[in-house]
Amino acid sequence: MKNFTKLETKVPGPVPGVNHKEALKNTFELINSGLYAVEERIRAQARDFDPAVEGYVAYAIESNGKRLRPALALLAGGATGDITNEHLDLAVVVELIHAATLVHDDILDGADTRRGKPTPNAKWGNSLSVLLGDCLFAHALKQCSRFQSSEVMRRIAESASEVCSGEIIQTQRRFDLKLSVPDYYRIIEMKTGALFAVATELGAFINEAAPAVITAMRTFGMRLGTAYQIYDDVVDLAGDETKAGKTLGTDLRKGKLTLPILYLLQNTDSAERDAICQIILSGTDAEIATLVTKAVETGALKSAVATGRRMLGEARVELDAVAPGRYREALEGLVTTLDAMFSQYGAQGN
Repeated sequence: MKNFTKLETKVPGPVPGVNHKEALKNTFELINSGLYAVEERIRAQARDFDPAVEGYVAYAIESNGKRLRPALALLAGGATGDITNEHLDLAVVVELIHAATLVHDDILDGADTRRGKPTPNAKWGNSLSVLLGDCLFAHALKQCSRFQSSEVMRRIAESASEVCSGEIIQTQRRFDLKLSVPDYYRIIEMKTGALFAVATELGAFINEAAPAVITAMRTFGMRLGTAYQIYDDVVDLAGDETKAGKTLGTDLRKGKLTLPILYLLQNTDSAERDAICQIILSGTDAEIATLVTKAVETGALKSAVATGRRMLGEARVELDAVAPGRYREALEGLVTTLDAMFSQYGAQGN
């Protein structure tokens, strides 16, 4: 099936002005040495596998991605004390879990590219890729034996379970026209927010921070992760595939009702809503493309952007529980950077 893109749907692209990679690079400058060490450790994980499997694992974890979750683990550690060896281990584990979810996501979505290169399923097929994702999950949990506290291991295992449960629920609710906005929030909190939250929560927990600080860091991560998933959903709908580095337009074609589409359904009369629902269920690519344009024209995309930016504001408030310093400023800078990324799409629509 042909993918629809920004050009094909005549959806206006993001407003120029923010270089995402450069902005995030500047935000993470404080932890560059830590991120370099984490990157080396992540790449070294492939060597723990049988030589027959090593190449597949190396391909899956090799990244030009943002490494947001490892960065959050390190920044949370710095904001609540020192960045220790356990913080580096935490960063590696959360990224391995994330890599596993991406492998499985791309199978479910039938995505051909991610980060500018073929996905494992496009390269080797679904059967091998399912097993590859399983290997990454199992290896991540195996690495948890490095932590001194069983509570750290328990929380990571709980978060991995929550991520998988969120994916199951999302798959179960595909093409479900009764999906509500609260249902959508629950799904993305599980599938995306949970891993952000465990990175920031355990970053503070490892430093034996006060319970109130640990809770605030967990809430910060959850709000940030939820907002980031909304941003990702906006990009899938109205982004530029050449800049995003992955197959776009998969959500609607696979029956995922994301926030812009849910807002579109809320803000149309019954007759038009019925027509939109029919397109979601059985529309052609050309008909689905009209929904993308309509989401922009009716302001549904703009409303989703506003919701994501509001969540970022809620995340920023949680940082008041952390002592002022360079690492808190870096976390605030991350919020500011993501807000700027959102704002590029905020002018679209009524």
